[in-house]
Formats: sequence, structure tokens, C-alpha cells
Amino acid sequence: MKLTYYGHACFSVEVSGKKLLFDPFITPNEKAKDIDIDSIEADYILISHGHQDHTADAIKLAKKTGAKIISNFEIVTWAQNNGVDNVHPMNHGGYYDFDFGRVKYVTAIHSSSFADGSYAGNPGGFVISSSEKTFYYAGDTALTMDMKLIPQFFKLDFSILPIGNDLTMGVEEAIVAADFVECNKVLGVHYDTMEVIKIDHEDAVKQFKESGKELVLMKIGETKDF
Repeated sequence: MKLTYYGHACFSVEVSGKKLLFDPFITPNEKAKDIDIDSIEADYILISHGHQDHTADAIKLAKKTGAKIISNFEIVTWAQNNGVDNVHPMNHGGYYDFDFGRVKYVTAIHSSSFADGSYAGNPGGFVISSSEKTFYYAGDTALTMDMKLIPQFFKLDFSILPIGNDLTMGVEEAIVAADFVECNKVLGVHYDTMEVIKIDHEDAVKQFKESGKELVLMKIGETKDF
């Protein structure tokens, strides 16, 4: 399974011949200035919540690629109001079987609003289960006991967790989250984009290693096999 990191909490994963793009925030991100957004392909765009640092390029990319937007009811409605008709609404606790695999929409503890301050529904995360691999993208979240429910239904190959602190959980809580979801391979996201979420890379990797886990920190634009 190939994963490409586009900075902040934006990444794409190739699953069963389909390209899934998560939380597209590229053009406003100075650290991602070398990414050619017009070269990005997507069959699906999954959006965890409404904040601009997760939705900024969603409408443009959905219209360009024809990708189906998967998110909560409020975000899907926002997309429709902005001219995107290829959508699929979800809500917490439910799952849906797509042509690439199963998507379950799970709890995240955060806030969620659009750039104009209007309500964007409750934030969430996603578990993607496919014939290739199964992974959990937490979205923006605090550490929550609900994470313990995930391994009751899924055996994860890797997890994608925010580690920047201040706006989400930090490294220490992400290590506990990895325990809760019973997954020792973690891709860190939502760090370094702004001053308040800068991290010490070496120390973060060390903390995970001392806990018997692997923390992967990718360069923007880098692609890795997971």
C-alpha cells in the first residue's frame, strides 16, 4: 500500500486500485509550496472535519478529479452547496462498503467549523479496511477511550495520528493511543505547520521507540510503502 504525504494532515493512499485523498490542505500551506496540486489524482476525498486546514483544497480537487467526497452530513452538504454533487454522507458508528473496501466513521474529540465560522458537524476519524491492509486515521483529536473500541472490530496494520500537541494530542498521548488501538506502527501528522505545533523529531521518534513502537515522519511530497 503506497502512501504519499502532502504536509500537515493531508495524505493520499492507494487502496485496491483507487486513490484516497485525506483532508486536502496544500495551497495555503507554505511548507507544501513545492507540491503541484494540479498533479494530484483522487477517486475519493475523505474529510475528517470542517476546519480550513483540512478542507482548503477539497472543492477544487473534487471538481478537478471528479472524486467522491466522503464525510459527515454537514460537510457533504457544504460540498453540494459549493457545486460538488459526487458525495457520500456518513455519521459516527456507521460503516459503508465502497469498491476499495470498508470505511467506518469513528469518534474524534475536537471542534469543527467552516472558514466562515458556520457549523461543520461533529469531527471524526476513519478506519479503512481493505483486502490489502487496514489502517486508522484519527483526524484531529484528543486521546479518547473510544479508541479502545477499534481493535474489537479491526486488526490494524498502521495508524495515522496527530502528534503536534496544543491543537490535538501530542507525542505522549499518541503513544497511549497506539496502545489503545493495538497498533505499533504510526505515521505522525499535524505537526510543524505552525509554531505552536512544532515538535522535536528526534525526541518524538525516541519516545515511540522506547515504548516499543515505530513513529514514521515523512517529508512533504514523499511516498512510502506501508
